Amino acid sequence: MTTLPPVPMPRPKLASLARKKLPCSPRTIPRSQLIKEKDGIDHYLEVNFKGLSKEEVAAYRNSYKKTICVDMLQDGYHKSFTELFALMEKWDALREAARVRSIFWLQRPLEEQPDKLDHFYYYLTRAEVAERKEFFEDVYNNLYALACYFNHSEDKWVRNHFYERCFQIAQLIKVDGGKKEAEARGHMGLLFEEEGQLLEAAEHYEAFHQLTQGRIWKDETGRFLNLLASESLLRIYRLLADKMLENKDYKQAIRILIKASEIAQEGNNKKMEGEASYYLGLAHLAAGEYETALAVLNTYSEISTDLDDELGLGRAYEAIAKVLQSQGEMTEAIKYLKQVVKILRNNFQFLDAVKASTMLGDIYNEKGYYNKASAYFQQAFDTTTELTNIPLMEETKVHYGIAKAHQMMLTINNYIESADLTSLDYLLSWKESRSNITPDPVTRESRKATLASLYETSEHLEELSGFPDNVQKNET
Repeated sequence: MTTLPPVPMPRPKLASLARKKLPCSPRTIPRSQLIKEKDGIDHYLEVNFKGLSKEEVAAYRNSYKKTICVDMLQDGYHKSFTELFALMEKWDALREAARVRSIFWLQRPLEEQPDKLDHFYYYLTRAEVAERKEFFEDVYNNLYALACYFNHSEDKWVRNHFYERCFQIAQLIKVDGGKKEAEARGHMGLLFEEEGQLLEAAEHYEAFHQLTQGRIWKDETGRFLNLLASESLLRIYRLLADKMLENKDYKQAIRILIKASEIAQEGNNKKMEGEASYYLGLAHLAAGEYETALAVLNTYSEISTDLDDELGLGRAYEAIAKVLQSQGEMTEAIKYLKQVVKILRNNFQFLDAVKASTMLGDIYNEKGYYNKASAYFQQAFDTTTELTNIPLMEETKVHYGIAKAHQMMLTINNYIESADLTSLDYLLSWKESRSNITPDPVTRESRKATLASLYETSEHLEELSGFPDNVQKNET
């Protein structure tokens, strides 16, 4: 939804006079001249403005908000006045509640926002005139203009009020094939979605999608309403599925995501179809249905490849790697994760690259390949240092330190397992100096080593033991 361009608004006579004395008006009367007492104001007006009527005097004496209300009543817009008065009362109540909750009380009173009052007067009165004539499409357009104007964080409750009014009026419009009702359904879905009422939002989005099927309607920005309905419906289905997965209701989550995938396929939008496949694959993974998850995620990777969507392909490979890791296929998982790291770095997605590097480090560390684990943890740590992401840097630093300790432990354990006096001498010597350790009981060669040499020895041991999957197969 976009904000409509400003409309020149003719003001009634009293409102025009009243605006001249507003603090924001370019023709502001000096505050010192505005005497608050009634007699003083009457005398001032008598001296400076000859021939003013009582109504014109009232326009100067009263607040602009009161003047707008008086104009509505004098011009016969009683329904508009009733609606505006109810909104003003709620406005004041919300301001008072905000003042009580916080010392940072930024919401200005309505009296100090004449432009908003002008919009209320202009569009509400036009809507009332159109409603008397049963021109419901014009009623809708005026109320929707108010909703667009108040589409700001502090005024969203006003926007929501007019969304509800638009929805009521849209159901009375019979000449447009249901377009206004479809738009209103979409707005009501957004309203409930923002308030966290996902089931109610889904109900409106489903109606929005149904009303736009087979139609080529567009919104004010030129987007097809059916595409917008499909995107909204898929988004709310994902949010509902997330809640179900949190509650371990896997079957229901998969059922609703399958429905989302079918809607995406009907829309002939490959990107949307790929997104639906991705979330469905993750749901199958959470449910432990690994083969189905792989099949669905492979569909997502194929779609991403066809669209030349590298980031989408990276997401697909990362999810596939998780499935393979859950199946114990570490070799294949590592291959996919290495591709993920490469794709993410090429596309400057460094935070996601840190996540993938950490996953690789975890796999290698779990299988005892401490040099490789250390290399990927160091890569992740160096990236977080460059990004100055302190929380993530602390986390990767811990991983990196553990892998380094494991590296050293592998070599030290090898000396201990040798169980001879020479190895014991080397261990004692290293413990005292932390810098030198001579003959290596693995290679039976004499060499002078620092801490770095311990890491070289552990890497040699890793190479002798083979690849992670091979180790796992040998153990079984």
